[in-house]
Amino acid sequence: MRPINSQLKDFLDEKVLTYNQPNFITLDPVSIPHRFSKVQDIEIAGFWAAILAWGQRKTIIQKCIQLFDLMDNAPHDFILHHEESDLKPFLTFKHRTFNDLDTLYFIRFFRWFYESHQSLEEAFLVGYEQGKGMESALIQFHELFFSLPDFPPRTRKHIATPVRKAACKRLNMFLRWMVRQDDKGVDFGLWKRLSPADLICPCDLHVDRVARKLGLITRKQTDWLTALELTANLRVLDSQDPVKYDFALFGLGIEEKF
Repeated sequence: MRPINSQLKDFLDEKVLTYNQPNFITLDPVSIPHRFSKVQDIEIAGFWAAILAWGQRKTIIQKCIQLFDLMDNAPHDFILHHEESDLKPFLTFKHRTFNDLDTLYFIRFFRWFYESHQSLEEAFLVGYEQGKGMESALIQFHELFFSLPDFPPRTRKHIATPVRKAACKRLNMFLRWMVRQDDKGVDFGLWKRLSPADLICPCDLHVDRVARKLGLITRKQTDWLTALELTANLRVLDSQDPVKYDFALFGLGIEEKF
């Protein structure tokens, strides 16, 4: 963990103010859950948008719009009440390596889960409330997600886990959206039982590159330990809301080519 650098903190705090703004939403996958108002719709749309978030942001958003159009833009209702025949249009849905088998399993998992739970937050609480924090929450979530019989083995690659040393960028981004308390209208802060202080910074290409230039990452590879190292250094800057700096690092990388 690096010592506190007041100049670095002031610089990144300024960039957080610049990029943690509503105009950030338009071009970002977080715009997808912002199309909905029902809590469960926001959760489902947010989860899917985060998992599909690789490649050009414009394409990610287009694919998500296409996906939820197939659900009549009421994903929670569709998932709970669809008939088998309603699934046929999804057989042609694909985004990069995410295909129809993955899509249908996501629908099956969500149906199983929401038939007995009100919020997807509960899927992350088992590991979290054992006192082991976010790492345990992600590991337990992965096990729960693939607990249904006859899941497609190929789908495992789309849901990361610290067990495989993955940085879990997409899940950490989704958790930021759901958990972080944000008065700027970007992150939702819907979930109250997970603490923003425990969130792990999403470590994508832009964040990783900028964080290395600023000395916030020293590990050569990008993996789970890298995400933990970055987050530990961000907690030095703000112990209660470390992942707010995701806005600064990402904005510096993609907007300013820092």
